[in-house]
Amino acid sequence: MNKKTVKDIDLKEKKVLVRCDFNVPMDENKNITDNTRIKAALPTINYLLENNCAIILCSHLGRPKGEIKPEFSLKPVAKELSRLLGKEVIMAEDVIGEDAQSKAKELKNGEILLLENVRFHKEEEKNDPEFSKKLAEFAQIFVNDAFGTAHRAHSSTTGVANYLPAVSGFLIEKELKFLGNAIENPERPFVAILGGAKVSDKIGVIDSLLDKVDTLMIGGGMAYTFFKAQGYEVGNSICEVDKLDLAKQAMEKAKAKGVKLLLPVDTKIGKEFKPDTESKTVPWTEIPEDWEGFDIGEKTIKMFEEELKTAKTVIWNGPLGLFEFDQFAIGTNSIAKALSEIDSTTIIGGGDSAAAVEKAGLADKMTHISTGGGASLEFLEGKKLPGIEALQDK
Repeated sequence: MNKKTVKDIDLKEKKVLVRCDFNVPMDENKNITDNTRIKAALPTINYLLENNCAIILCSHLGRPKGEIKPEFSLKPVAKELSRLLGKEVIMAEDVIGEDAQSKAKELKNGEILLLENVRFHKEEEKNDPEFSKKLAEFAQIFVNDAFGTAHRAHSSTTGVANYLPAVSGFLIEKELKFLGNAIENPERPFVAILGGAKVSDKIGVIDSLLDKVDTLMIGGGMAYTFFKAQGYEVGNSICEVDKLDLAKQAMEKAKAKGVKLLLPVDTKIGKEFKPDTESKTVPWTEIPEDWEGFDIGEKTIKMFEEELKTAKTVIWNGPLGLFEFDQFAIGTNSIAKALSEIDSTTIIGGGDSAAAVEKAGLADKMTHISTGGGASLEFLEGKKLPGIEALQDK
């Protein structure tokens, strides 16, 4: 982390624009169902309040595709943030329009303004210089604390850094510290667990991790592509037939590198894609043609648990089964529980694996849960993240 943080710059009584990640889930009545990302922004906001800054927050929410859509308004976020901070967060009616401009101009030190959803403007995702410039005019300093969008070069993540001194907040600093240490200097044995539906989403990560880990465990939907690559039938299971060569290459690379590649030895299969479907556990070599694999089986769970007992650093990205359905959440929950019980640095790479750990009630037992699924994947892949690159070097 050779990037400047809020501690490396004089913020006292300055106007500061902060890019947060307030892309939170809501129910049909606009109640926030998980406020993790809002809470993750509090340390940086509180630090700015201690320095008597005038704080202008911005974020996206959902995918309004450059149009003003009330269902994607950040108003519920302003309400929740006010509750968490115990002080009023002023809500702007627009992003760079008259209301935002007048409220930003009148904003006093110690006050907080939240701009409306930046993705209500199509210029945001195009990283339009004019739009970036207008956002930058609100403030004297730019703080990026949105790790979840650090892999996107948008106006509010990289564009404004062309016009203002740009530093990171505490959340990005923490993300880079944990993910960076795991990749650059892990305590060994170093184990990576990869799940999720598709090999195509993770092939770069598999390739990159095979250069670094001692053991790579594969579960979730993508395991069936590995089974098929070895010539076995997978029934109706999810399988990317066009990625069989990539799966073969990964197995060959693991062998050449001396990395232990653990694939499931048994699988829990179901008759149909529904919560109460008939199910049974079979060896992975014996999946019947009209059945579908939905979870890792008991023998695989035991094998993974044994391997984790000696691990010193573990990174986990992607669920190991269809965890949304209780009967197929056993693999994912068992591994989450195993991780909560070992004496090791445990890093959960955002997205569905973070949701699964939260759902299992084990979030507080993990060393670090990343707030950015896509960003953490690209970071693990060794890609440069535009939102981080745009910040000033120390």
